[in-house]
Amino acid sequence: MSRTLSFKLGAIALLILLLLIPLLMIDGLVDERQNLRHQVLQDIARSSSYRQQITGPILVLPYVKTTHEWKTHDKTGERYQQERQQRGRLYFLPERFVLDGQVSTELRARGIYQARLYRSDSQVSGQFRLPPRLGLGDELGFYRFDKPFLSVGISDIRGIGNDLQLRLNGQTLGFAPGSGDPSFGAGVHAPLPALDAQGGQLLEFAFDLKLQGTEQLAVVPVGRDSRVSLSSDWPHPSFVGEYLPSQREVNAQGFSAQWQTSFFATNLEEALADCVGREQCHALLGRNFGVSFVDPVDQYLKTDRAIKYALLFIALTFATFFLFEVLKRLAVHPVQYALVGLALALFYLLLLSLSEHLAFALAYGLSASACVGLIGFYVSFVLHSWRRGLGFGALLAALYAMLYGLLSAEDHALLMGSLLVFGVLASVMVLTRKLDWYGVGRTAPHA
Repeated sequence: MSRTLSFKLGAIALLILLLLIPLLMIDGLVDERQNLRHQVLQDIARSSSYRQQITGPILVLPYVKTTHEWKTHDKTGERYQQERQQRGRLYFLPERFVLDGQVSTELRARGIYQARLYRSDSQVSGQFRLPPRLGLGDELGFYRFDKPFLSVGISDIRGIGNDLQLRLNGQTLGFAPGSGDPSFGAGVHAPLPALDAQGGQLLEFAFDLKLQGTEQLAVVPVGRDSRVSLSSDWPHPSFVGEYLPSQREVNAQGFSAQWQTSFFATNLEEALADCVGREQCHALLGRNFGVSFVDPVDQYLKTDRAIKYALLFIALTFATFFLFEVLKRLAVHPVQYALVGLALALFYLLLLSLSEHLAFALAYGLSASACVGLIGFYVSFVLHSWRRGLGFGALLAALYAMLYGLLSAEDHALLMGSLLVFGVLASVMVLTRKLDWYGVGRTAPHA
């Protein structure tokens, strides 16, 4: 059965385009499974606690300010004095803020999906330095103060795992639910004794905080001088937020990281001033840093990346198949090309299903081995030689190995892909340098 070169190339190109249909279906299945996993992870977090952020402590002093102003009566023209009262709050950030935390991680499973939870055991300490006359100067006499309190914002209070006790200048005070201020969101607050409004005051504070959460732990550096240390058994940390650690050490046993910031870098006083009267102050809450405990080996992300190379992979395999055909003068029917292409597409479905139960590297190896074995067995009959089938299988295995290298090397994927395509093109040009393409087009190959 004779086929012209143009017809054969056109049939191969059409098959590649048709194979996009199952590839797109598998890609949609990847998105569907990924969304299902995300829903399960959210359900696990909903039944335990979400990602956590610690904001504070911040000293809050409610006040009532009384002022008098002269006004003129509209009818009589007499002047009279009117008293006005204005409610508000004074906020004081710590002079020094220190957090030393140890974090352990654990897995919670629901079906085939797993969520990573963490438990942090932190010691928080520092000091407030209140200025004389609370920084109000001669206007202090117009103020009448309510009971002050220390506010600590905690994004999901369900994760609090201990009875919080505040140690303040030798006293032990209890915390109450709620941050006490809408600007800081959810959390806890500790009522304080009356402050020395005249001469200023130094307040040393400390408390222990055990916290459970998922995915991420973040801290807002509220101090004029903030020092945060975190250590964990998690060996794959992703440092997030607006400030990177000043020191960090990551190894197979876990990580340790230290942050140090100042008001010059954070400008939190201005952010806090913008929060007055607002709910959920993003200007303050957004200036955070922390660590993410998300597993870096995401099988769905890697499978999706593998599918992005599928068209190139199928084209290279068909090109190798076509070279065997023209160089060995064999007749290969388009249906045989289609069956090989479907086997290549099935690899991604196998990879997706196996990676949900096995490590990605093992799932990739098993899927690639199954497809190489099937295609090598089939091609040995198509090319009428087990040696040719073995050689084709070896080349296919090398392509799978190169694809795995592309998936593993994110930073160099483009470079490796470009070199791969260039190498394949160079090989085709070398192998076909003496081939009479006009002869291929008009001469019927013999089996």
